[in-house]
Parts: sequence; C-alpha cells; structure tokens
Amino acid sequence: MEKKLTKQQIILLVSLIFGLFFGAGNLIFPVHLGQLAGAHWLSATGGFLLSATLIPLAALIALSTTRSVGIYDLARPVGTSFAVIFLIACHISLGPLIATPRTATVAYSLSFANWVPKTWVGSGQVIFSIIFFVLVYLASIQSKRLINLIGKYLNPIFIILLIIIFILGWLHPMGSLQQPVTSQYTHHAFSAAFLQGYNTLDAIAALTFGITIVRSIESMGYRQAGTISKIIAKTGFWAMLGTATVYIGLILMGASSLGQVSLSENGATALSQIMQFYFGSFGQAFLGVMGTLAVFTTAMGLTASFAQDFNRIFPQISYRLWLAVTIVLSFLVANLGLDQIIKWAAPVLMFLYPLAIVLIILGLLNPWIKQNKLIYRTTIFFTLVPAIFDGLSNAPFANQLGGLVSYTTANGLLKTGWYQSVIPGASIGFGWLVPALLGLILGLTGTVIMKSKNN
Repeated sequence: MEKKLTKQQIILLVSLIFGLFFGAGNLIFPVHLGQLAGAHWLSATGGFLLSATLIPLAALIALSTTRSVGIYDLARPVGTSFAVIFLIACHISLGPLIATPRTATVAYSLSFANWVPKTWVGSGQVIFSIIFFVLVYLASIQSKRLINLIGKYLNPIFIILLIIIFILGWLHPMGSLQQPVTSQYTHHAFSAAFLQGYNTLDAIAALTFGITIVRSIESMGYRQAGTISKIIAKTGFWAMLGTATVYIGLILMGASSLGQVSLSENGATALSQIMQFYFGSFGQAFLGVMGTLAVFTTAMGLTASFAQDFNRIFPQISYRLWLAVTIVLSFLVANLGLDQIIKWAAPVLMFLYPLAIVLIILGLLNPWIKQNKLIYRTTIFFTLVPAIFDGLSNAPFANQLGGLVSYTTANGLLKTGWYQSVIPGASIGFGWLVPALLGLILGLTGTVIMKSKNN
C-alpha cells in the first residue's frame, strides 16, 4: 500500500495546478467580461465559471476516471488516428499558435510596452520575447523541477499580489456594480460568458497538462494508477475552487471599474486602467510584475506538456528537441502581434472546444460505458460537423461563405446564415449540443442492440 499524500504535498500540487492554469487569458478576460456584462455580472459569472472552472475540473476527473495521462489516452477509444490528430491539433493550435505566444505578448503588453516609445514597440516585443522564451526553456528543460519552480516560488508571490488588489477593490471600489450592459450581454449573458470562458483555454489545457501533473505526482513516490487518479481529483478540486474565487474578484473589479473609466477594448487595457486608478504611475510596474508571473508559469506548463506528449508519440525525437521546437514556433507567432493571435483564436476554439467537452463528458461516463468505441465514435462524429460550422462562423472570412453561416457586416448588421437558422442553439454558439446528444443516444442504442444479438 502506498503512503498517503501529506498536507505539504497537497499544497504543492494544488499550487502547481493553479499555476499551470492561471495565465494570460485567465487574468485579462474576466476583467473585460465584467465590463461587458455590467449590471448582468451575476449571470455572466455563472456562465464563465461553468466553462472556465467546472469543465476543466471535469477534465481532470475524466483523466482520473479513465486513468489517462493526456489527450491521446482520452481520445483513443474513438480511434488511434483520431487521437493522434486531435492531440496534434490541440497542442499546435493552442500551444505554439495561440496560447504560448499569447503569454509573451500579454506579458509585454502589461509591462514594457507601457514604457518604451511607440516607435520602439515592435523592436521591444522581439527583444522581450527572446528573453522570455529563453527563460521558459531553461525552466522547463527538466520537467521534474516544475513542481518546485511553480509551487514553491512563483505562485505564492503571484497570489500575494492578487490578494493586495482584491483588498483595495473591496475597501475602495471604483463604482457600483449596476453599470451599463453591452448588447451581447443584454439577453444572453450566461451563454455569451460561457463562450468567453473558451478564451481561457483551460478545458483543453487540463487535458494537455495531465501528463505534467501525473509526472509530478510520480516524482513524489506515487506509482499506482488508482492512487494517482484520486490525487488528481482531490487537488484539482481545490485548485479550481481557488481559480473560481480569483475569477469572481476580477469580474467584480471589471464591472465596478466602469464607475471611473470607459469600456476598454480588451482586458489588458482594463487592468491597466484599474491599476492606474489604485496605484498611479506605480500601477504599471505592479501590473507588469503580476502579469509576467501569471503568464510565465502557464508558458512553462504549455511548453513542457507539448514536449512530453510529442516525445511520447514520436519518441525518436527527444524531449529537449521538442521543447526547442515549440519555443521557436511560439516566438515567431508572438511577434505577429496580440491582435492577430486573438483574431484567429476564436474560430479555432469554437471548433476544438465542443470536441474536447464531449470527450470530457464521455470520460466522466466511463464507469458505465467503459470506453465503448461505438458510443465514442457516434458521439464524436455528430459533434464534429457542427463544430466545423461553429469554427467557420467565427472565422474572419465568414462573410465569404455565401450565407452558409452568420456574419457581421462592416456596418455592424448581423446577417443570419443557414446554419444558425436551422440548427437549434447555433445562433448562441451551442449548435453542437443537440447533435452530440443525438450521437450519444444512437451509440447507446446501437450498443444495446449488439449486446442483445450476441446474447
């Protein structure tokens, strides 16, 4: 029988999971959500927490239930080819193409970009990205040291900085919570905020970070699969509870900030305005430190998970070489600019997230469906088609698809497409829900029929 997890180990693992999840998007999107939702902040908070904390927690539990160590194992019942393709798509799209480059661009936007002359902003981004990713590589080159670097040193500093901000916001709020509501959050605040939670990337991050968390637990001396699963579920719950608490604080600060400032273009600007209000000129430096700490821990987790998973699937290439590959690609994309990254993130997330959510749900159902291939395949197939349409609906070229999907004109008018007018829930981003449920029912029905024939 293996030893029980000590309190110190629990604290370190909870801190590790929190640090791996809480990064660039987790810091800026809740604040901007608060500004967008205004007086409807409560229902918006519910939708955001569902997609940004409960689904990632469900992902960790699904990994535990199926005894998987990552995306590949969780998706393998659909087929090995699908598992490999989905793993590559998640890691490349949300690693070196979106999430990892965003860590550097957000860190720069919150720090040095506020101090360098405008003519030097581009050059400053390049220099900052080089230093940032070199440090990430050095910190991640030995993955077993992640728990010490993140759990013992970086997270406690970051948490202290967050606590200071929340105390100031509670003692001296910028305004009331009854602020104007934007059109997007007037009638569908819950669903709009749910989709906003996709931007945190945490549901997919939970699947990609799984292997890093497992390796850290193993380094503590725990080897049995059942024990590791229980540890992940327990520590994941406490980490997500802490994350939810931080989200609520950031959303409230964003909503109340409208009492002093106008609606910002993005969360980074909103945070800068809030810090300026509370700290004056010192606020920018304070925010730069806080933001850099937040995104650095996430960058470590993303790059290490990318290298570990790809080394597992393609063992002929070493962990260090895969780590170097993702670092170089992330550096190149980061210097395209934050606006371009955000622009292309929406269609990718709207395509990948439904598939990830369905895989997580199937993982939670594992005690009953036992990774049944027929159930997995029918459910995923029926999810895949609307997921493609959801991605196209949010693509920059949606207006060129001949009315197949909805798009907004240059004048701000919404043109409803065929997909949104026919498929239930598609107009609010949930077109995959009914088809996925239908696929699950067909898979269950087919399984029952096959069993009855065999008997």
